[in-house]
Amino acid sequence: MSGTLALVSVVLGSLAALGCLLGAFRALRHKRLIDDLPTSKTQGVFIGLAELKGTAESETPLTSYLAGALCVQYAWQVDEHWSRTVTETYTDSKGHTMTRTRTESGWTKVASGSPSIPFYLKDDTGVIRVVPDGAKIHNIKTFDETASRSSPLYFGKGPQHEIANTTHKRRFHEAALPIHTMLYVVGQARERQDVVAAEITDDKNAPMFLISTQTEKQVSSGYGRWFWGLVIIGMILAIGGAVGRDMLANTNKGLSWVPFVEASLGFLFVLTLGWTWTVYNSLINLHNRLKQGWSQVDVQLKRRHDLIPHLIETVKGYRDYESETQKLITELRRQAEATPPGVSGPDFKGLAPMLHAIIERYPDLKANESFLRLQQSLVDTEQRIALARDYFNDIVTFYNTRLAIIPDRFVAGLARLRPAALMSAADFERAPVQVKLAA
Repeated sequence: MSGTLALVSVVLGSLAALGCLLGAFRALRHKRLIDDLPTSKTQGVFIGLAELKGTAESETPLTSYLAGALCVQYAWQVDEHWSRTVTETYTDSKGHTMTRTRTESGWTKVASGSPSIPFYLKDDTGVIRVVPDGAKIHNIKTFDETASRSSPLYFGKGPQHEIANTTHKRRFHEAALPIHTMLYVVGQARERQDVVAAEITDDKNAPMFLISTQTEKQVSSGYGRWFWGLVIIGMILAIGGAVGRDMLANTNKGLSWVPFVEASLGFLFVLTLGWTWTVYNSLINLHNRLKQGWSQVDVQLKRRHDLIPHLIETVKGYRDYESETQKLITELRRQAEATPPGVSGPDFKGLAPMLHAIIERYPDLKANESFLRLQQSLVDTEQRIALARDYFNDIVTFYNTRLAIIPDRFVAGLARLRPAALMSAADFERAPVQVKLAA
């Protein structure tokens, strides 16, 4: 019997410790993700997972239900208190049937709501649209009050009917994301359909979508506390299971240090293995985001390449013999291929300024609808290139930093990861998104 109990003890302890480790590694992955993401400016976001900081703004903000605060999201709830006396029948130790009464009480939710609207995150460079549906939201408390039946709040903001066994007491609480509040946002960026700009939305394949009133440091520290707390609990459970097994299996002997040492070493081995695996995966994910960043640049450069032949023919039709036109045509042809950073190839530059110069030299081009459409398409494309380039360079900078610091550099050596080159390019047109925000 004691042998069976000893086996059960060690199995339960091991499973509980393993569960704690899995939870700890999940918290560590979230912490690493937050620490690995460089903070982007709103005008530097294009496609991919992004981290941003700014204030919540809206053209038409919501008015919260309880506090009446202007906000972009809020969640409210009304709970009603109840109490009742319960009579139950039971059998005592002598087999006699007995009855007894006891009082039960608690709170029941009787009304709630959690509306939200797309809003703009504003920083010193501009704004970016955020669609909060599906996000994990850390908002702030805006209302918390308990009211009796005599209070105007009781029926004014609560339902007109009461629940059974009510004590005529209701609790009203609300939390919100007020406008002008500083937010920390991590989410997937995609291109908007209406303008050449990015927006943050829910993506089922993204590792995180978070909108928080906490700072990046507070969010990261929170995951760090979860990690270490679960690690400590897991170690206690592992050691407790091993010591319990030893005590049950050797009831006539004193407490031995052997199971304590064995459990500690085994737990630390699994912890080290899991930590290395988590760091390795986070570096690989960062490397993949780097490649994704370049692919977005490449897509936009190839999009521009598709416009080049039409621009060449249109411009040649006007002043084929002029040196300035020939210079533009040569520059267009030179940039017809996209090459990754660090690879020999053209240094991509914005072409829109050169087109503006040609228009000033040859005013007739302003009346050419075909040329104007091509010019606008090129400007839009260069805005996309600028956004994609800034995102790529942010990821490269952070990736190279990760490879240089300890202890990540040792794990990076195992993965044979190497520093990446920045994209050298300049003079791409970029226009801010114009919106009229509420004061």
